[in-house]
This record gives sequence, C-alpha cells and structure tokens, in this order.
Amino acid sequence: MRALFALALSLVGTVGSAQTIVIDPGHPSEVGVGTKGRRTTELKVAWEVGLALRNRLRREGYAVVMTKQRLNERVTNKRRAEIANAAKATLMVRLHCDASKGSGFSVYYPAKQGTVNGVIGPSPAMLRAVAPMARRFYRAMSQTLAGKLPSEGLRTDAQTYVGRKQGALTGSIYSDVPSILVEMVVLTNPKDEAFILSTAGRAAMVDALAQGVKGAHEAAQLDKLQQSVEGMMPIGSKG
Repeated sequence: MRALFALALSLVGTVGSAQTIVIDPGHPSEVGVGTKGRRTTELKVAWEVGLALRNRLRREGYAVVMTKQRLNERVTNKRRAEIANAAKATLMVRLHCDASKGSGFSVYYPAKQGTVNGVIGPSPAMLRAVAPMARRFYRAMSQTLAGKLPSEGLRTDAQTYVGRKQGALTGSIYSDVPSILVEMVVLTNPKDEAFILSTAGRAAMVDALAQGVKGAHEAAQLDKLQQSVEGMMPIGSKG
C-alpha cells in the first residue's frame, strides 16, 4: 500500500505548471455593472485585481485565461462558465466586490445543484471536487489577510441573493469545472474601499488570491492522488 501511495504521489507531483486557472473579473454581465463605492467601482477593482493576479500566476508557472479582454466588455455569466469549460480549467476564480453593512472578504462555492433556464448544474462530480478546494482557498486567503482585512467567512452559493432563488449561482450551474467566487471587499464600506485602493492593500489582496489558488490546486492534487491510489488497489481490497 505504501508503495502504491508513493507511486501515485510521484505521478500527481508532476502536475503543476500545466494547470490552467481562469480568472473572471466580475461585470458587466446580464445582471448589470456591479456596485460602487465613493471613489471607485466594482467593475474597475475586479478588472485591475484580475490583471495583477493573472501576471502573478503566470510568473508562478500557471497557464491563465481571462474571461474578458477589456474593462467594459460585456460577458454573460453563462459565457464566462463556457470559457472556463473550454480551457478545461483546474479552477475558475470569480472576482467581485460586495455591497452590504459588513466589512471584509468572503468566499463562495456551490454546495448543491441549481437550475436556470431549464439547465441543472453543477454536476455531482464537480460539487464533490470544489468543496475541499474552496476550503483550502479560503484558509489560505484568511491566513494571508490576517490582521489586514476581516473575513466574512466561507459561504455557499445558496447564501447569495441569486443562489437562494436558483440553488446555485448562474456561473456555477453552467460550469463543468470547479468555480469559486470571491467578494474581495465590501466596497460600500469606506474602510474596505480605502484598503483595496491602497498600494499595500491591493498587493495583499493579490497575494491572498494567489495563495488561495495554490491551496485549491493542492487540494485538487490530493483528490487526484486519492483517486490514483484507489485505482491502483487490487480488486477486493477497496471495501
């Protein structure tokens, strides 16, 4: 058994730089252009952080695909998911800013299937895969931003306005790959807005997101490791 585990670990360990991450800077889409603070907009923050994260991940060896190529490019949530599906992404990271009375960042993932326009998704396999990835993503972000920005927690799609109605977010329903949505700050909170506009705050957010991607990637590798070990086990020994 130990030999099988070591062999599987060596095989999974070869996966790294070939991994594709899709970055989805939120808005504009069929639901609008997003929220705004006193000094900036969700559209602008998501785009600028997305570009910085793209550059960071590429330096670290990831292949990166963006769901849009211009700040004001309108892309529906269905199309954003289709781009991630076509890229066969390890993970799609959806970047947004919140509007509420709270403060800090939050991470959302689909925990159950939803329905939109007669389409049911995501698949049970994707739901199983994304949960540990979301937990690792959130933990890495929390550790990186500790003492810099509060956390509003790890949540499910069903805890959003759209998710409560549909069961999951539209982008998750159409996605065949693990999809995580990050509300980076509460943009209507002046303190959060000042954080994300500052050089240090912006750098901390990009670092936290990059660490989150790394954590999610590691969770995906561990899942592949487990599947590899199970596949190598002799028939009759899996019970």
